[in-house]
Amino acid sequence: MSRRLGVLATIILLLFAVVAAQAANIQFFKAPSLDASSSNPRNNNSSSMFPRGQIDAADGSVLAFSTKQNSSLYPYRRVYPYGSLFSGILGFSSPWYGVWGLEDEYDGYLAAHAQPPQSIEQVLAPTSAADSITLTVLPALQRIARAAMKNPDGSPEDGAAVVLNPKNGDVLAMYSNPSYNPVPLTSPVTAIDQAAWKLYTKEDSNGFAPLGLVATQQTFPPGSTFKVITTAAAVVSKPADLTKSFNSDRGACTTLPDTTSVLCNSGMTTCGGDVSVMLPVSCDPGYALLGLDLGADYMAKAANSFGYNSVPPIDLPSTAPGTAPSYFPSAGSFSNDLPGLAKSAIGQENVRATALQNALVAAAIGNGGVMMTPHFLDYITSPDGTIVKRYKDSVWKTPLTKAQAAFIVPLMQKVVAYGTASGVGFLLQDDVAAKTGTAQTGNAKKNTDDWLIAFAPATDPTVAVAVVIPYQPTPNFGATIAGPVVKCLVEGALAIQSGKPSTGTSTTCKV
Repeated sequence: MSRRLGVLATIILLLFAVVAAQAANIQFFKAPSLDASSSNPRNNNSSSMFPRGQIDAADGSVLAFSTKQNSSLYPYRRVYPYGSLFSGILGFSSPWYGVWGLEDEYDGYLAAHAQPPQSIEQVLAPTSAADSITLTVLPALQRIARAAMKNPDGSPEDGAAVVLNPKNGDVLAMYSNPSYNPVPLTSPVTAIDQAAWKLYTKEDSNGFAPLGLVATQQTFPPGSTFKVITTAAAVVSKPADLTKSFNSDRGACTTLPDTTSVLCNSGMTTCGGDVSVMLPVSCDPGYALLGLDLGADYMAKAANSFGYNSVPPIDLPSTAPGTAPSYFPSAGSFSNDLPGLAKSAIGQENVRATALQNALVAAAIGNGGVMMTPHFLDYITSPDGTIVKRYKDSVWKTPLTKAQAAFIVPLMQKVVAYGTASGVGFLLQDDVAAKTGTAQTGNAKKNTDDWLIAFAPATDPTVAVAVVIPYQPTPNFGATIAGPVVKCLVEGALAIQSGKPSTGTSTTCKV
């Protein structure tokens, strides 16, 4: 009898050991994969079963919150008071399609999660709640961008606008067209969700889908805005080229090496000289010759130092909307393609940039050669108002020294004073430094991608802007199409920073 009891006890102990081992396996080893599994009902329904944390703008405006509704299956629904104004960056929280955008990036904070215990009772029975996040964005600037980026008939104009604070990398505004209304995607009704998804993933005539984010996902030839990087290449690697005169052999045109092809200046106007003469008037043949004189190694090095061929480390998820790297060809790719190098030096050929990248270029030059990491997050607070996390400023790239950047700044001021941006109408007191860009897209219609980058005040910038309006009719230019948008954003940002948002902008820029 005692032998049988011993065997039975051993079996029971072994079974207990198996149960304990399996529990440990699930709790400690398989927990991460089970938490992330699409078969986990919590992942499908958590956005609607529990209230998510609030998302606020820098001025205290509420951008997203959860509201109670009469549904046992989905008792909470996400609300976006600004609709499509912020959808490109906020994304959405959907019972069917999960979380996108910043809702995804900071889901670990915004979703209900265990809170630090404040008492013995909470140690024994942990509580769950959501944190809230405060962003750096300003609704007033978003509204200015949306109001300015319109066709003559009032319809939205495809494109993107990015506004940064050069000193710390704060994203003050980021607006893209096309955009979408997130409200249908928060519906607990499957048919409504799916209909909205089908509509928002459909590309428009330019190939852009509303659920994308033009500012970070779409790249375009930067055109003459890239001349500031070509200038930086000379400043850093071959200073002698700064005072060297580059004159075309045919007046308004120059013959490209190894070919009989010519590269002509816009409007067929004659130009040339050193960089102090060429940059304000945006001399194409002269800058093509400068790029050839610098060589592929120095050009590629300069582009990479400003972040080309790298993904900007902005706090957006790797899934949509995500970010795309801007592109400049490798030095080796020009070994048998000097005409390509000449065109790349003026932002044409295969060079591509996002609006975010070009805003970072402007910000770095204005900030003494230091490119700060762009970010949306300001700080995170717990349910009791305690700050859980505060964003710490960091440097992403340092393409120039302060002295090197100081050489380029006055050249960009001359672009506004009497160069290609002189007709934009920047306010004198704003002390704007800028560079225009009108890039040929290479499509059958010979459209242009129209750019303008700027920072202000030039002597101590607190705002940097990049705007791109792509696929424009050939007669249009960066100054005439993107210029008015940049003008309003610069005025608006400086007015807000000075504490006079209602009186600091011209009547043409009020919304």
